[in-house]
Amino acid sequence: MTSSPKRVPIPKNGVDYRGKVVLAPMVRSGELPSRLLALKYGADLVWGPETIDKSMIGTTKRINPVTSTIDYSRVSSNGGRNPSAPVKESNIYRLHPAQENGRLVFQIGTSSPTTAVEAAKLVAPHVAGIDVNAGCPKPFSTSGGMGAALLQTPDHLASILAALVTEVGSVFDIGISVKIRLLETPGKTEALVRKLCGTGITGLTVHCRTTPMRPRERAIRDQLRMIADVCRHEGVACVMNGDVKNREEAQQLMEEFRVDGAMLATAAEANPSSFRTHEQGGLLPWREVVQDYMKIALDVDNKWGNTKFTLGQLMPGKLEVSRKVTRCKGYTEACEALDLEDLLDRARAVDERLSISRTPDAAAVSNAKSMNKTAQAAGGRTGGERSSTSETRHSLSERGVGRSTAKAALAI
Repeated sequence: MTSSPKRVPIPKNGVDYRGKVVLAPMVRSGELPSRLLALKYGADLVWGPETIDKSMIGTTKRINPVTSTIDYSRVSSNGGRNPSAPVKESNIYRLHPAQENGRLVFQIGTSSPTTAVEAAKLVAPHVAGIDVNAGCPKPFSTSGGMGAALLQTPDHLASILAALVTEVGSVFDIGISVKIRLLETPGKTEALVRKLCGTGITGLTVHCRTTPMRPRERAIRDQLRMIADVCRHEGVACVMNGDVKNREEAQQLMEEFRVDGAMLATAAEANPSSFRTHEQGGLLPWREVVQDYMKIALDVDNKWGNTKFTLGQLMPGKLEVSRKVTRCKGYTEACEALDLEDLLDRARAVDERLSISRTPDAAAVSNAKSMNKTAQAAGGRTGGERSSTSETRHSLSERGVGRSTAKAALAI
């Protein structure tokens, strides 16, 4: 009689990563509308964007009656520069307790067991798991000892995971996991994985690239079977990440490399319908995806800067409509540019709630110039009279007529 394979128990409020195709944690591309759209198209789980522990600590949690979301916000630090300016709050994290229930994993950026625990406790009642980012190679993360910097201090990383398992996972009955990158040699990677699996985590995701590698470089899968075997021996779910294009490929790779799950990142960023099966029709055309995204973004009052950025990922860049959207300052203008007339009323309401004002369009500017010429003639400045005094007139450019003062919207 053979014994059953070892498995770390999945807490009652947690989720098993086995058999799942999930949305990877991505800054900007992992905000609430993107997550909800991925779930709509078939993602089994969604990771939120990496959120730094210290940015969460001190936030105020509110239930938003308009969007039915839970918002974590704090007073913007920019307010100190102008004491007389109205106090503004920055939204640090937003989740949808109904639509993401049991399917959202909160990824935390941290370099300290203490602050990791303090921040994780704030969201633990509303998520299915807490995931530690130990793979981000960007300087903003590694310079603070977070992200991929933790791979160089495995004992310290293990202490962070152990603290989260004991003080958060056990208390709130949710799973704790970690996302790593490959180390320089298989031996180092294996030793790291064994150490981390011994902390009580329920899942481990490996991005199949080393820290110096960039997304354009092809993922390395030579160590994947070894990592999966170690995780299986320790009873921890193993999820792969790196160059996974769609659900079909994810399932093929899971079988080939004997991993438990797979993450979609850049493929889902470009078209989240990559989660759809072949039987469901596979990839949808970009216009349909954009329309679905806009509906969700309006539902949750998403920040326009993030919506504009995401539209830029979803739309073919060479199209004229794409260039029109990049010039839009808010939802109303974007819906007009995209011919989404059925969303215009909702777009105007959201723009008003977000205090977004319209940019004067070309027709309005042209009309203003025409009215200015008419006024000149009505005041007795006829064409002949202007011609006779042309030696005393300044050119239009010298008088500032036609200079544009409009500023381009900055995508956050």
